[in-house]
Amino acid sequence: MPVPKAELHLHIEGTLEPELAFALAARNGVTLPYVDTAALREAYRFSDLQSFLDLYYGLMAVLRTAEDFTELADAYLERAAAQGVRHAEIFFDPQAHTARGVPIGTVIEGLGASLDRAEERYGISTRLILCFLRDESAESALATLEAAKPYLHRITGVGLDSAEVGHPPAKFREVYEEAARLGLRRVAHAGEEGPAAYVREALDVLGVERIDHGLRCMEDPSLVERLARERVPLTLCPLSNVRLRVIDTLADHPLRAMMTAGLMVTVNSDDPAYFGGYVGDNFDGVRDALGLEPEQLRELARNSFEASFLEDDEARRERYLAEVEAYEFGGA
Repeated sequence: MPVPKAELHLHIEGTLEPELAFALAARNGVTLPYVDTAALREAYRFSDLQSFLDLYYGLMAVLRTAEDFTELADAYLERAAAQGVRHAEIFFDPQAHTARGVPIGTVIEGLGASLDRAEERYGISTRLILCFLRDESAESALATLEAAKPYLHRITGVGLDSAEVGHPPAKFREVYEEAARLGLRRVAHAGEEGPAAYVREALDVLGVERIDHGLRCMEDPSLVERLARERVPLTLCPLSNVRLRVIDTLADHPLRAMMTAGLMVTVNSDDPAYFGGYVGDNFDGVRDALGLEPEQLRELARNSFEASFLEDDEARRERYLAEVEAYEFGGA
C-alpha cells in the first residue's frame, strides 16, 4: 500500500476517463467527436492551459444526471484509495454545468451520494469545495454562491480555477468576502500561468488559506519568505505542470527547491484523467525525477494532512498523521 496521503487539489470533472465518458455519452444520447477511447486519449496532448480547458469543458457534455456525477465520484474514489488517499478535498465547477442546463442541485446531490458513503466503501473521508470559473464574470460567481446556499451543509469551501492569465484574484473580492461571512474556507489557483503577484493578491485580497499551484512564487524571494513564515500550503500538481507546458520535464520541477526554501508543499493530481496519473503516480514521478528520499516523501504526506480542512475533526487528522509516521517505505 502506498504512503497514506490527503489529496487537496483535485477537480472531479478532471477524473472523467475516456471509457466512462463514452459510457455516459451512450446513456445520455450525446455524440462525442471521437471515434473511440483511443482517439480521445490521443486528444489529451495539450500546448497550454487553454488547449486543455477547451477539451475539458467540451467533454462535460456527457454529465447530465445526478447518477452521472455519482458514478464519476465513485470511479475517482476507487482509484484514489488504491493510491493511498485517506482524505480528499474535491473541487467541482458548478458554472460549467448550470451553463449547460444542469441544475446546481443535481451536481451537488449527485456528488454527495458518492461522498456520503466514501468512508464506508473506500476508507476515504471527503470535503467538497465549490470553485468559481475566473474567466466568467464576478456577477456569475456571486449568483453561483447564492444558488449554492441551500446546499452549504455539503460544502466546506470555495475555490477559483480555469484560465488564469488576465483574470486577477481581485476580480472576485466580493464573492470571497461573502464566502467568508458564510463560514466557508477559501482557496484559489494562483501562480500557475499567472504571475507571482497573483499569489500575493489571492492572500491579501481574497484572504485564501491555501494556494493551488503557486509555482511562480519562486520568482519573488520576498513572497517565498512570507509563504514559508506563514506556513501557507501550496497544492502542487507536478504531472499537470508538465502536460500543460508550465515546465518542460518533471526533472525541472521546483518542488525540491520549494521544500528546501521551507515552503509547505503538497503533491496532488489536478485533473488525473487528462494529465497521465493520479496522486500516487505524482508521488512516484517526483520521487524518481527529483531523487526524493523516503523522509521527504513522508514530509509531503504529512503536509497534506496538516494543510487539510480537518479542523472540525482533529482526532481524525491526528489518526492520519500517525499512519504517516508509522508507514514503512521499504525499498522506495
